[in-house]
Amino acid sequence: MADDSAVKIDRNVFHERLSQLIASWKADKRAGDAAWGGANSIVIILGKADDGGYQKANALHFWLLGYEFPTTLMVLTLDTLFIITTAKKAKHLESLKGGKHPIEILVRGKDSEQNAKQFFQCTDVIKSAGKKVGVLAKQVVTGPFADEWIAALGEISKEVEEIDITTALSAVLATKDPQELLAIRDASRVCTVLMTQVFVEEMSEILDAEKKVSHRKLSEIVDHKIDDKKFFASFKQKLSPDFSPERLDWNYGPVVQSGGIYDLRIGVESNDSNLTPGIIIAGMGLRYNSYCSLLARTYLVDPSKSQESAYKLLQSIHETIIAEAKDGVTAKELYNKALGTVRSKKPDLEKYFVKNIGAGIGIETRDAAFVLNGKSSRVLKDGMTFSISTGFNDIPNSDDNNDKKAATFSLILTDTVRINTNEKAAVFTRSAAYDIEAVSFFFQDDKPEAESSPKAKVKKDSKIGAVATSNIKSSRLRAERSTQADGEAEQRRKEHQKELAQRRQQQGLENHKSSTGDQNGVTEKKFKRFESYKRDAQLPSQVKDLVVVVDEKSNTIILPIMGRAVPFHIHTIKNASVNIEGEYAFLRINFLSPGQGVGRKDDQPFEDPSAHFVRSLTFRSEDRDRMHKVVEKITDLRKSLTKREQEKKELEDVVEQEKLIEIRNRKPTRLETVFVRPALDGKRVAGEVEIHSNGLRYRDHRANIIEVLFANIKHLIFQPCTHELIVLIHVHLKNPIMVGKKKTKDVQFYREATDMQFDETGKGKRRHRLHDDEEFEMEQEERRRRALLDKEFKSFAEKIQNAAPQDLFSVDIPVRELGFNGVPFRSNVYMQPTTDCLVQLIEPPFTVITLDEIEIAHLERVQYGLKNFDMVFVFKDFHRAPAHVNTIPVESLENVKDWLDSIDIPYSEGPLNLNWSSIMKTVLADPRGFFEEGGWSFLASGSDDEEDSEEEDESAFEVSASELDAASESSEEDSEFDDDASADASDDASIDEESGEDWDELEEKAKRKDKANGMGSDDEGRGKKRKR
Repeated sequence: MADDSAVKIDRNVFHERLSQLIASWKADKRAGDAAWGGANSIVIILGKADDGGYQKANALHFWLLGYEFPTTLMVLTLDTLFIITTAKKAKHLESLKGGKHPIEILVRGKDSEQNAKQFFQCTDVIKSAGKKVGVLAKQVVTGPFADEWIAALGEISKEVEEIDITTALSAVLATKDPQELLAIRDASRVCTVLMTQVFVEEMSEILDAEKKVSHRKLSEIVDHKIDDKKFFASFKQKLSPDFSPERLDWNYGPVVQSGGIYDLRIGVESNDSNLTPGIIIAGMGLRYNSYCSLLARTYLVDPSKSQESAYKLLQSIHETIIAEAKDGVTAKELYNKALGTVRSKKPDLEKYFVKNIGAGIGIETRDAAFVLNGKSSRVLKDGMTFSISTGFNDIPNSDDNNDKKAATFSLILTDTVRINTNEKAAVFTRSAAYDIEAVSFFFQDDKPEAESSPKAKVKKDSKIGAVATSNIKSSRLRAERSTQADGEAEQRRKEHQKELAQRRQQQGLENHKSSTGDQNGVTEKKFKRFESYKRDAQLPSQVKDLVVVVDEKSNTIILPIMGRAVPFHIHTIKNASVNIEGEYAFLRINFLSPGQGVGRKDDQPFEDPSAHFVRSLTFRSEDRDRMHKVVEKITDLRKSLTKREQEKKELEDVVEQEKLIEIRNRKPTRLETVFVRPALDGKRVAGEVEIHSNGLRYRDHRANIIEVLFANIKHLIFQPCTHELIVLIHVHLKNPIMVGKKKTKDVQFYREATDMQFDETGKGKRRHRLHDDEEFEMEQEERRRRALLDKEFKSFAEKIQNAAPQDLFSVDIPVRELGFNGVPFRSNVYMQPTTDCLVQLIEPPFTVITLDEIEIAHLERVQYGLKNFDMVFVFKDFHRAPAHVNTIPVESLENVKDWLDSIDIPYSEGPLNLNWSSIMKTVLADPRGFFEEGGWSFLASGSDDEEDSEEEDESAFEVSASELDAASESSEEDSEFDDDASADASDDASIDEESGEDWDELEEKAKRKDKANGMGSDDEGRGKKRKR
């Protein structure tokens, strides 16, 4: 126990946790006494203080009080807590009185009779509570105080039955609150820094310098670091604001093992053997504020292939266990998952696999009630913490091992994790990387590897006289080594693409056997007749004055010609203007006629192009203001009519949906407090979505309604809020509908997942959280909230699928791992593939490209030196404009190719941007002829020719080893910078000048000389790439 002055018991935490224990006890009684065994009272006793480790009684003291109170007895019933302790300890416990659960404190003194009466009082409480008393059966207590109590309890042993409640208490202590999780997190973070910044650096230095340092000495170096206050300054910002190194202590290790002698059990110590290369295991555990963490890593120094293979398997198992450790999973399911991975990948290693893969961790380093093995049926729950420990023990070394001294080797990975509800476990020790690139070290030179390939061909650069071949150095870490591309995979991809291209070519020939195409690739326009008036009586009354009249109702301009009123429809008029000359204003009206221009508006069809046309009319008037008004009216009429036609054309494909059939006999399934995009009336208002018999209905708080029928849904996409600020359900339609005054094919229902949407206090006021422990609590709360949001929206999307007719559509989810950045419109967004689409659903305008509708994909601007490339999708409907995704980072090129190849979309690539409008006009003009002439093969021909030319150029650089040596010797001889050499050079120059040869002859002579020496010209050398 700490000094009296330092003891401060948190009264609120005590009563909160005591209530949690009693609530679990009562719930078990209602459920049939499965866990607590029907106990009516509970006895917790601590004897004299010792260093025998943490038992369940010690853990309960720390959990309730924050301290250990030796020589203390607790008797707990459902009504009262009785505590017998010494006078000094009783002073600290007095502050706990007056809470929800009554507490009675009995002070133990020097009077033995009075002390005996206190024990008898407690035994009477036990008997009156019931016939069963809960005890910690395996607990070992010592000291006079404990002996007296054991004797007193023995006197009533015939009247009461002792029930072991160790497992029940473990279950109560297993679920951690934010304060406990924060302590475990701090302990884990210090562990990771000690492992990565202290142990790894010390180990590397020892092995690199070939020092002789024992395991025990190396452990002491790491051990003493926690006493160095300066050590914590480098990562203080990662810990709680009130973190104190004084409250930190070792609960395990540090332990270092190498040289073929390994013990993977917790509790072992480092021996006096020296650290040796090979397999090195380091493990450690820290306790902060009484809460523990564990961390163990295996480091591979110059490993053999069999050791690498075994470690990769262990890494795969470890990652699988962490991913599968979720709320609701049993311990044996988790262990069998690990064992199944071993059996499926390397069954010969099953007998070396550990018998358990971890245990519960908290105040106790290893909770025996929550061991993760093949027999335990304990259920993992949200908030529990575990040490996940996977490993292989004593695997025989194979012949390829570099360390001939070790007959066997062991591997282990240990992490401290927290169980979550719907996502994989949160790893507190994740900063200590364990992938094979991070834990592999190489101190030996790769000389045998270099000597084993003397026949390797070497490229020679014409600018370099000698090639250095002895400068081969091995990198220490595997991650620093250069990686080579998988040639076989690339070849398979090319062959598959050839098959897809041939298949597309064949399909194009079959689909367009009888097609004739459009004229010049554009749909031919038809002549339109415009009728302004059917009878003379419909003419406006102003025409009798023989003036220019603009009839806006009939979209007509009536002009006085030769004493008659002649109507002209607005579509026949090209433009109107007015000019002022002296006292008169001249109104000029130009009409549409054949051959006037080449613009889009001037290619109007005519019934008889050979007829005579009036191109313009001019009228003179003294009323300038009237002429200006006429021109203004004509211009406004043309604009309004053009706008109406555009709106009409835009709404041509809008389909009037059938009537929504409402559910009458029960309440429809609802998703409440959601927002819709596009927003109704341009305003963001919350509403709810309902599932009815044949569709969906969205209704906001202003009674605005959007109805979407199942028959019109093309894609239903659910996107979780992982890495995003919103969770959403996106509906992509077959035919557009009207939402307010906008036409749209995409309707999205979403809810924000940010903390701004929630009120933690429930009283309308928001707390300002500034401290790290509160931030940690917020992180935990936000993670749970996001998981619940994802679950709610995904469940609703599945209900939509189930309510629709079978196989009409299914819920699609974007695969973020296959995503890439790009610009489909104006903004740079993150594109994500789904099973059926390529989508971008976060930033409007949305992008939904159906994969089945794609004919081919073409990658543009793919060339060396550019940081981005573009991707173009050509659709099977050639009348549809190709879709562009621009400015994709070149780092995503291979991933994009792999994805396109995996979904059977043929692709090609080229260095330039193409004019796709011209290409599609050519295709539409004669689709049959297009495919007969090779179809889309013209897109790939350029890149293939370029690759072939590069291979031919590269072959010129392949020289034999003898030629390389000869060239090296000659270059060494020529590189002697003495006076004779410079003199020779000057003599040669003077001879050339006297000979009178021109530059062309000199250049030709140099080429012949280079050719005789087996070397290409400098110009040729610059254009070739060296083979890697």
